[in-house]
Amino acid sequence: MTPLLVTVFASGEYGKISTLFTIAAFLNIVFTYGLETSYFRFASIEAETKVYNTCSSSLLISTGIFTALLLLFIKDIAVFLEMPAYPEYILWVILIVALDTLAVMPFAKLRYEGRPRKFAAIKILNILINVGLVVFFLVFCKKAHEKNAGNILADLYDPKVGLGYVIIANLIASGMTLLLLSKEFLQFRFRLNPVFWKKLMTYSWPLVIVGFGGMVNETIDRIMLLKLYPGTTEQAFSQSGIYSANYKLAVIIVLFIQAFRMGAEPFFFKQSTSENAQRTYARVMKFFVIACCFCFLGVTLFLDIWKYFMGTAHPEYYTGLKVVPLLMTAKIFLGIYYNLSIWYKIKERNLTGAWITIGGAVITIVFNWMFIPVWGYVACAIATILCYGFMMVVSYALGQKHYPVPYAWKKILAYIAICLMLFGLHQAFLQFEMNRWVNRGVALGLAGLFALLVLNVERKEFAKWPVIGRFIK
Repeated sequence: MTPLLVTVFASGEYGKISTLFTIAAFLNIVFTYGLETSYFRFASIEAETKVYNTCSSSLLISTGIFTALLLLFIKDIAVFLEMPAYPEYILWVILIVALDTLAVMPFAKLRYEGRPRKFAAIKILNILINVGLVVFFLVFCKKAHEKNAGNILADLYDPKVGLGYVIIANLIASGMTLLLLSKEFLQFRFRLNPVFWKKLMTYSWPLVIVGFGGMVNETIDRIMLLKLYPGTTEQAFSQSGIYSANYKLAVIIVLFIQAFRMGAEPFFFKQSTSENAQRTYARVMKFFVIACCFCFLGVTLFLDIWKYFMGTAHPEYYTGLKVVPLLMTAKIFLGIYYNLSIWYKIKERNLTGAWITIGGAVITIVFNWMFIPVWGYVACAIATILCYGFMMVVSYALGQKHYPVPYAWKKILAYIAICLMLFGLHQAFLQFEMNRWVNRGVALGLAGLFALLVLNVERKEFAKWPVIGRFIK
């Protein structure tokens, strides 16, 4: 939705949207408290029905309690977020989080049972409903209202709601998603065995810290920009909006990492009992990094095209393009960390993972606190690289001590270094100020060189693949 939203809203208003969904991300961690991962872990060693019933029952109770508590402090939360005039926005966001939490276990069940088609169909339908309603309200209804059309479309739009229509669309989409998952949701039976629940919580509570720390690393910079930027509140929202819009240009790697996690987490747990589990993890890591490198080059070498993703109505968004390569490098480190983190989940040392994440969160908070007043959102991007780089290195060092995996680190580091070098070469070529099509041709050539390099180095591996292998001797 970014191209539409940055066209309809100036950077200050878009910054408010970003802030609201930052809060939603934090609330998601609290509401789910690691039970999704606990389900995958215990369903592989206990009766799946028992685990599903316990996790679902626990979430049902806690969601009701958390939602009720938050509703008591809506006005206070709105004041903290510098939006005292819009407490209804906070209400809608809380309801979205509650509905999404109730959908967590049904979605986890689909993943565990290996039913990606239904999983993907519902997720995609959620997106279509969400985007469709945003377009309906902010394009059709808004235009009808501005033209004084005097029809039902004009009546449905209220300028006072403004960006609230984005939240309303998400709320309706979340409700429809839970309805579509009603079969899986209603399969659970209310069971809350105290002994087993305590066992689940012993495993999952460190994951709350991991998740919360992860959200600190991902999103706290927007709130810190709002509080620490040396300007007016509107200028701070504008900085947050510019940074958030450019953050979306790292979306290809983010989407790939998210899709990877959806399939990899249950896969890794099922593979953990296999004799060749470590070799499998190593191969997955290598090809994961290769895919991330292609994503990196596909965006950073063609930023002059990708910038139009943010529309042309508000050119101030383009000033943030300089942070995109930094953010994409940070996302590669994050993806590697997700691969590495399997060791502490398998060895049931989740508290170690929590400490690693806390270390990353400390780096994020301290660096942003020191340098946001000096560098603005650029400090946020640098802090993201430092945070995920630290987490990646520490997790690897500890993982090799407790659960050694033969990762092909020389190749992995070489691929990342070559990608950064190719990006640097392209930036140097741009200084000649050639025709834009020449620049794009050079970018395509550099991406092609990387593809040929990977194909040559990994020829034996690709030859084993079912489709690509047919074309490789």
